[in-house]
Amino acid sequence: MFWFVVLIAAVVYLLLLTVLWQHQERIVFQPPPASSNRTSPHAGSEQVRQVSYRAEDGIELFGFLVGDVERAEVVLIAFHGNADLARFLVPWAQAVTRVASVAVLLPELRGYDGLPGRPTYQDAARDARAARDFVTRELSVRDDRLAYFGHSLGSAIAAELAAESTPVALLLQSPFSSARAMARRMALPGLSLFWPLVSRVHYDTEGRVRTLAAPVSVAHGLKDVIVPVRMGRTVYEAAGKKGALLLVHGAGHNDVAERAPGDYWSWFRSALGQ
Repeated sequence: MFWFVVLIAAVVYLLLLTVLWQHQERIVFQPPPASSNRTSPHAGSEQVRQVSYRAEDGIELFGFLVGDVERAEVVLIAFHGNADLARFLVPWAQAVTRVASVAVLLPELRGYDGLPGRPTYQDAARDARAARDFVTRELSVRDDRLAYFGHSLGSAIAAELAAESTPVALLLQSPFSSARAMARRMALPGLSLFWPLVSRVHYDTEGRVRTLAAPVSVAHGLKDVIVPVRMGRTVYEAAGKKGALLLVHGAGHNDVAERAPGDYWSWFRSALGQ
């Protein structure tokens, strides 16, 4: 009887690992439903325009360009989180252009906001690369004017892109240290042990920033229950070249800027060397 129970438990565990292997991108990438795409990306006085470009595999993408690229000291490519949209970040990007000499590209990922395809680890990297190519080739922005920003999942995408093409600065808000570390938080004992076998998502921000030549700055809420603040600290401590660190009392995963706007924008300008 004992061995029968053990066998059943092993079969159930293997089934759970199989389900995770099949559906992990659905866990990592969670596009909001189409009905939630209500906000207009063109609200406000700052210049906002929608731009289009293609990924290396031919998928047509779009993003929102905020601010004056010609006059800005820095052009910032800013990647949103897993259940977010580029258009939702337009007000934040408009605030960025007011407080710093920055223009912002908010790239959208395939599978989000009506774009065709399904987001995966590999395709998110392709889409990030396409955004960078658009800025450097179509907008003629030199590498010494280009910085990356990412929030939550976007922080991992930004760090992956930085490992391929070094920016002048990497700004990470509410970053997780690695996909494997996040998997440890799932209620599945031993998952971390089997992670190399079941994972198709290889985000490792902690590892990426170790050898990055650009300064890495981190902002994190001390009450973040989605990505614990210890992960943000881990990423910052791992950085080979440290920028600015901001830990905000009372802030969760999505309200760091709102909880401490003065400190947040000071952190932001410091991270860009402004």
